[in-house]
Amino acid sequence: MQARKPINVRRRDVLERIRSQVDQYKSPLVQYIREAGDVLTIRNMEVHLAAAFGFCDGVKRAIEIAHAACDMFAGKRIWLIGEIIHNPVVNARLDAMGLRHLPFKVDDAAYDALTEEDVVIIPAFGIPVSLRRKLDDKGVQLVDSTCGNVMKVWTRVRSYARMGITSVIHGKARHEESMATASQSMGDDGLGNYIVIFSEAEAQMLVDYLLGRGDKATFMAHFASACSPGFDPDVHLAEIGMANQTTMLKSETGHIQQMLRAAVTERDGDDTRFHVFDTICGATQDRQNALFELLEKPLDAMFIIGGYNSSNTTHLAHIAARRLPTFFVKSADCLHSLQEISAYDLSAKAERLTALPAEVADVSRPWRIGVTAGASCPDNVIEEVLRRLAELRGCDLPTL
Repeated sequence: MQARKPINVRRRDVLERIRSQVDQYKSPLVQYIREAGDVLTIRNMEVHLAAAFGFCDGVKRAIEIAHAACDMFAGKRIWLIGEIIHNPVVNARLDAMGLRHLPFKVDDAAYDALTEEDVVIIPAFGIPVSLRRKLDDKGVQLVDSTCGNVMKVWTRVRSYARMGITSVIHGKARHEESMATASQSMGDDGLGNYIVIFSEAEAQMLVDYLLGRGDKATFMAHFASACSPGFDPDVHLAEIGMANQTTMLKSETGHIQQMLRAAVTERDGDDTRFHVFDTICGATQDRQNALFELLEKPLDAMFIIGGYNSSNTTHLAHIAARRLPTFFVKSADCLHSLQEISAYDLSAKAERLTALPAEVADVSRPWRIGVTAGASCPDNVIEEVLRRLAELRGCDLPTL
């Protein structure tokens, strides 16, 4: 079957037709607060928005592409691999438009039933090389929403592969983006190598092995599902190059880079066999930096809004939780009362019922809260959370 080039659905006429659909993700209230210096005061409630939050350009583009594909190919079977982005509200809206779903698994039987009449949307995270080849072999009509920042990482790891350098990817091994990047790091001939490390603790295991302090069997047992086929740490760690999932915590990535550079230098006497390229997404950096700035203000609580499986949003929650009471919620539906909030527990990795501290829940006292959202969270969801919080405080927010 002849592979077909992805079609560009972001044509002017199509974008005009779907404009009202995409505009549903906007919020006049959020825009009003932005223009007022990111602060809104109603009676004894003061809301401080981070200077950067919500949709990034890559997410906006992916959502436009999904809506445009539904418009252009109306009447056809339109499939989406996994989720277009990690936000339940956005994904539910697309599901309501009739999008069908394919699993993010290259060996799933669902792909066998595809024909050249089917339309398949590639999500913003990209897909593994093997899955792309399967789709090409089926001759389906592809619509590609892969983020440009993700493709920049792919360019880097493919260059590592050409030079015989093993990619060390800072990310979650089973995250869609890391899986796609790992496949790209094997290069054109499939002979490149990679290892994915998630935390500083795993980075320390890698450091120990580089310095001859690790046990091979223990090392390989730990990273068995996070490295390239045939990976041999005695061979493939001779020269390494750092890359990362674009939504990781910048400070942690930076520290891991320092750890690995120091280890290679200690082992070799210099760092010529250590390579690094900063592949943290600019939007991710902006949102993390804006949160750090916001946390310098005297706040009573912090609300982080977004999908629980969103990596960049989770990192925002981790940052805030170290400083003050933090509530990671996916939507206004999580706010039952000030004493009963369904928030994501970062330790348990599950939604749990919690409550505001008593002194914060006291509606007779002034209240200063901070609010931010991950790069995949739309402004209309942020507005709904703000209005629900105001309602629980007995305040009325302006209708714009």
